[in-house]
Amino acid sequence: MPSVAFHTLGCKVNHYETEAIWQLFQAEGYERTDFDSTADVYVINTCTVTNTGDKKSRQVIRRAIRKNPDAVICVTGCYAQTSPAEIMAIPGVDVVVGTQDRSKMLSYIQQYKEERMPINGVSNIMKARVYEELDVPAFTDRTRASLKIQEGCNNFCTFCIIPWARGLLRSRKPEDVLAQAQQLVDSGYKEIVLTGIHTAGYGEDIKDYSFAKLLADLDKNITGLKRIRISSIEASQISDEVIEVMGKSDKIVPHLHIPLQSGSNTVLQRMRRKYSMEMFGERLDRLKEALPGLAITSDVIVGFPGETEEEFMETYRFIEKHKFMELHVFPYSKRTGTPAAKMENQVPEEVKNERVHKLIALSDQLAKEYASDFEDEVVEVIPEESFKEEPGNNLFVGYTPNYLKVVFEGNEEMIGKLVKVKITEAGYPYNKGVFVKQEMEEILKQAVSS
Repeated sequence: MPSVAFHTLGCKVNHYETEAIWQLFQAEGYERTDFDSTADVYVINTCTVTNTGDKKSRQVIRRAIRKNPDAVICVTGCYAQTSPAEIMAIPGVDVVVGTQDRSKMLSYIQQYKEERMPINGVSNIMKARVYEELDVPAFTDRTRASLKIQEGCNNFCTFCIIPWARGLLRSRKPEDVLAQAQQLVDSGYKEIVLTGIHTAGYGEDIKDYSFAKLLADLDKNITGLKRIRISSIEASQISDEVIEVMGKSDKIVPHLHIPLQSGSNTVLQRMRRKYSMEMFGERLDRLKEALPGLAITSDVIVGFPGETEEEFMETYRFIEKHKFMELHVFPYSKRTGTPAAKMENQVPEEVKNERVHKLIALSDQLAKEYASDFEDEVVEVIPEESFKEEPGNNLFVGYTPNYLKVVFEGNEEMIGKLVKVKITEAGYPYNKGVFVKQEMEEILKQAVSS
């Protein structure tokens, strides 16, 4: 039986797609082995979001070639899409496929075995207009299932290379999304994470359909689904209709990841983002009204070209005022090929690092404040795995709907199920809790329904 090993760099979408590519190999009779062992085929799913992503991708490709020089080395993903020639120039790379036509990978491998000539299967992504179906009926080891609903992005922010790697926005057919959601729930997943390159842009290319309608359809039509999580949503996509659907739903979790990038209007204009701070603030207020206790997480770039101390402080004050629950903070890094890389007034590294530390300290403080509201509350947790920091203690870790990380004593059987836990000690990065016995409650439920 031929063997295949995978290595995935980058985002959730790449992890989803690796699982989809594995399904194709599995159907052809391959067995999956660890990337650090010897395999017949190595598939490296690359990232190009930063220059470092490119570099890491090249390192992993070379590692696979060293591991088994006789193996077929197949490179896919975003870096493969934007720079196929750079990858083909690495001696030992055999097949390159970009961010589409993944279903052709196996026939390219076959062709390579017969002809022994490297194959560049990368086509012009800007011409792609149809979503490429990539089905994942189950995931290797996750308790949360990702469900990819769209591809590409039309925004062209000045710091970002991704439209060139992923092409323009294309939505998956609603019936395919719903069918796969049901399939995932039927395989035992209680929570589905909607994911994509520009997730909530879903439906912009479909007549009489929208992201809000998809949320409503998932909420209403998927039997047995307990939680719907949105991996990321832009402020400009939080329509009144989306807020209304969220407010009515008991499945859409009260946690949203809304990328801010900057809290200064002048910086946002240089970034070519599609909102102002006034609009972002107004949407946050509306959301918190509709969803009490809502947790908002976000991404922020500090030290964008030309960012003054005052512009940085505008960002700091905006985050403080709106009480974000947690931030992912990135110092701006030049991405070759983007307009921002050529901008004047690049911010010195030490200034960027100082600003990163200030925002991380604020994020930690806000995270603790947010969690403290839930001390002594009973919450629902889906345990994901045993708690690595204290092995052997029967401690398990999982997330509440609003994305609080909770550690409590439990057992293996609980993994992937919904259990009730009382938070005994709020904190960050995790909260301590105790499992709440559920027998009495189940008895009462049965008594009520009979």
